[in-house]
Amino acid sequence: MWQNISITEFILLGLTQDPTKKKMVFVIFFIFYVGTMIGNLLIIVTIKFSRTLQSPMYYFLFYLSLADSCFSTTTAPRLLVDSLSTKKVITYNECMIQVFALHLFGGMEIFVLILMAADRYVAICKPLHYPSIMKQQVCTILIILAWIGAFIHSITQIILALRMPFCGPNLIDHYCCDLQPLLKLACMDKYMINLLMVSNSGALCSSSFVILMISYIVILHSLRNHSTEGRKKALSTCTSHIIVVILFFGPCIFIYTRPPTTFPMDKMVAVFYTIGTPFLNPFIYTLRNAEVKNAMRKLWYITTTAESKR
Repeated sequence: MWQNISITEFILLGLTQDPTKKKMVFVIFFIFYVGTMIGNLLIIVTIKFSRTLQSPMYYFLFYLSLADSCFSTTTAPRLLVDSLSTKKVITYNECMIQVFALHLFGGMEIFVLILMAADRYVAICKPLHYPSIMKQQVCTILIILAWIGAFIHSITQIILALRMPFCGPNLIDHYCCDLQPLLKLACMDKYMINLLMVSNSGALCSSSFVILMISYIVILHSLRNHSTEGRKKALSTCTSHIIVVILFFGPCIFIYTRPPTTFPMDKMVAVFYTIGTPFLNPFIYTLRNAEVKNAMRKLWYITTTAESKR
């Protein structure tokens, strides 16, 4: 493994260099980030304290919201700070930590989405066996395995990042540290490391997307044998999941499954899946889910009633 001795810090160019646009970036993404944290934390608290949301689906949704909050936090706060700064400096060690965290929580989100699809498959296609298959112990083990899988994925990414020698300019044409913008600065033959990156992140995104879409096609096909009301409820739940899958994996596949070339839209695509998707997920899951909305209302009523009695 190479030791990087020539570059000790990088300068993030961010989304724009225009002072007026930088202020607009701060306002827009401050709203996005605050909305992301409030929405996901509201889901986390509601599932944690609501007795009606104790099924495996909401157990996995709890961890999806947790992953969303952490995933957005790896990039959004620095983007906000840098939009108000004149010099957007990030040290080499901080950059590597950001790469690790980005892929840890991004990988966790991928695995949780797969678990949610598996849960819906068992619930809809194997309803009689659902209680015995999706037991609490099984769900806990699956989440532990998801964390392990995400950790292994992020470790492989950070190893690739640490193997990049940097000896030239330290200007990263991006708002965060990730393998693609770092690879552009590396003083080495980029073919092999890009191949490794595509075979890791690219294969993870592409294969997971294919598995998820096939599973939901099978689920939707099996709904023909259900009652009208059961079909309507299952269809609403699965539609929410499919929307989230497309919103997350579309940009992810675009970024990680191509040769080491950059496009003008790369930063906006990255913004969409690192900040935009975590912001939209709470709205998608709550607006289309009556159980979550009712649980939130009950929790709000209990909280306000308790406060009024004090």
